[in-house]
Amino acid sequence: MKLATFQYQTKCYVGVVSTDLQTITPYQLSDAQAAFGALPIIEMMADGKELPSQGAPIPMKDVCLLAPIPKPRRNIFCVGKNYLDHIQEIKDSKLGEAQGSMANLPKHPVVFSKVPEAVVGQGVGIDSHPGATQELDYEAELAVVIGKQGKSIKKADAMKHIWGYTIINDVSARDVQAKHVQFHIGKSFDTFCPMGPWLVSADELDSSKAAIKCWVNDELRQNATTQLLIFDIPTIIENLSAGITLYPGDVIATGTPSGVGMGFKPPKFLKKGDKVKIEIAGIGTLENPVI
Repeated sequence: MKLATFQYQTKCYVGVVSTDLQTITPYQLSDAQAAFGALPIIEMMADGKELPSQGAPIPMKDVCLLAPIPKPRRNIFCVGKNYLDHIQEIKDSKLGEAQGSMANLPKHPVVFSKVPEAVVGQGVGIDSHPGATQELDYEAELAVVIGKQGKSIKKADAMKHIWGYTIINDVSARDVQAKHVQFHIGKSFDTFCPMGPWLVSADELDSSKAAIKCWVNDELRQNATTQLLIFDIPTIIENLSAGITLYPGDVIATGTPSGVGMGFKPPKFLKKGDKVKIEIAGIGTLENPVI
């Protein structure tokens, strides 16, 4: 199942994307429910409730895709430094100098968060915030969407708590990261969390070997698979849930591979007019311009 949040004419809807990606069949939700995108559907499934009836299919060409969960109820959880080659490019950068031991190989998952207000959807402009940063960067990431509440979840049971997956661009202001010697502020600016194009249910994707690619202006910058994760998804969920209850609709970005802008010599930071395209095989493509 692919769940999409979209605007059709003047209203927001949530629906199931057809297997050929040509139509979306909307659920009959109230306007208040639809404002939260796919979240109410995930919560209904978690509670074992009957899903709403569906209307007639709408051609994909006639809709505007929105972030699949445009209003997350909580911060987005993010895992930093979860690919070995990305850790090396951090150590070799100015950010590595600023963070010191934080740039070393982690013994446990490094988790931070992005505020939910940073979320935007497919095609929405990434604000370059020229008055606040001169080092705007991109990070292509597979994101996990929780579908079953749990705490102290063991690795062996972790996959049972996943509803599905989506793509996140963990946009980052590197100079702000270096200034504050932490991740949260420099990764939570408005528009710094493009998400989409839709959610894909867990049965449709083998997340242990998903291919991740990112292009900037048609130049391939990132090219890896989740087989290279230092901490796999069950390990992330076990560590995160050890003292934090996870709820349906929670989103966890699993980290980015090498090839981010700060890793080049000289760095290739984003600028106005650039286009960032991220593709994860089995999910689709997320593309956003920089404005």
